[in-house]
Amino acid sequence: MEKSEENKGDFEGGEVEGDESVDLTSFQLHDLEEIDLPLSLVELDLTANRLSVLDPRIGLLSKLKRLCLRQNLFDDVGVQPISYWDAISALNELVLRDNKLTRIPDVSIFKSLLVFDLAFNEIPSLNGLSKVPSTLHELYVSKNEVTKMEELDHLHELRILELGSNRLRVMENLQNLTNLLELWLGRNRIRTVNLCGLKCIKKLSLQSNRLISMMGFEDCVALEELYLSHNGILKMEGLSTLVNLRVLDISSNKIMAVNDIENLTRLEDLWLNDNQIASLDGIDLAVAGAREKLSAIYLERNPCAKLPNYATILRNFFPNLQQIDSEWFS
Repeated sequence: MEKSEENKGDFEGGEVEGDESVDLTSFQLHDLEEIDLPLSLVELDLTANRLSVLDPRIGLLSKLKRLCLRQNLFDDVGVQPISYWDAISALNELVLRDNKLTRIPDVSIFKSLLVFDLAFNEIPSLNGLSKVPSTLHELYVSKNEVTKMEELDHLHELRILELGSNRLRVMENLQNLTNLLELWLGRNRIRTVNLCGLKCIKKLSLQSNRLISMMGFEDCVALEELYLSHNGILKMEGLSTLVNLRVLDISSNKIMAVNDIENLTRLEDLWLNDNQIASLDGIDLAVAGAREKLSAIYLERNPCAKLPNYATILRNFFPNLQQIDSEWFS
C-alpha cells in the first residue's frame, strides 16, 4: 500500500508508537496491511480513513477497550464480523459514527459496553437496540432516519441519549431510563413534550421541532440546561419549578412576554432573541430571582431591542451582566 508523503513519517514500516494506543486518524487508509497491531492495544482509533472491511487481527486484541471506526466506508456487511469476535468482548466503547450502516449491528457479546455511537448513518429503525447490553451509559443515534423511540426499556444505566436529526414525532418509551441525565432530540418532528415521568434530566434539547407549548417540564426539577429554540412556542409557562435551571434557550419562537421564571435564582444564560417581545417594561421583575446571577441575555431581533438605551436599561436591571447579544462587557 502506498502511503501519502504527509503521513509517511508517522508510521514508517507500519509501526505506530505506543503499545496501548494507536491513533491513525486521517491517514486515508484503505486497509491495515502495513499497520502493526500489537496484542497489548487498549485503544484503536481509525477515524477518517477509507476502510470498508474489518481487519481480522482486530478480533484478536483481547485487551481492547475502545474501538473507533468513525468516518469510514463501512456498511452492514463490513461491520458484521465484530458481532462474533469474542476475544474483544470486553470492549467499553464502540464508535461507528459517520459510515453507511442501515441497521444496528448485533453487539450483544460486549457485556461491558458503556458507549455506543451510531450517529450519521442511514439507520431507519432502532430495532436491534434490545441486544445492546444494559450496561450502556451513552447512546448516540443522531442524524439517521429513525421514526420511533423503541427498544430502550432495558437501558436502565443510560446517562446520555442522543436522537437528534431523525424523523421522530412522539416522545415515548423513556419511563425506564431513570438515570438519564442528558436527552438530545433536536431537529425532529415532535409536537408535544412527554418525558414519561423522568425527573433526573439535567440537559434537554428539543430545538427545531414543532412545539407550540412549553408544558411538560414541570417535574424535571433537576434540569440545568433547557434548549427549545426554533419552535412555535407562544408563551413562557411551566418553568417555575425548574429551580436549578442555569441555561434557558427559547430563541426563535413566537413569545411576546417574559413570564414564569421569576423564581429561577440560578439562571445565568437567557436566550430570548428572535421573538416578538415589544417592551422591556417588567422584565426586571420577570427575571427578579436571577438579578445578581444573570450573566448573559439575548434579546436581539425583538422589537424591544430597537429601543433607545436598550443595553443600558438591561445593565441597570442586571448589574452582573457580561454579555448582551453579541456585545461583551468587562
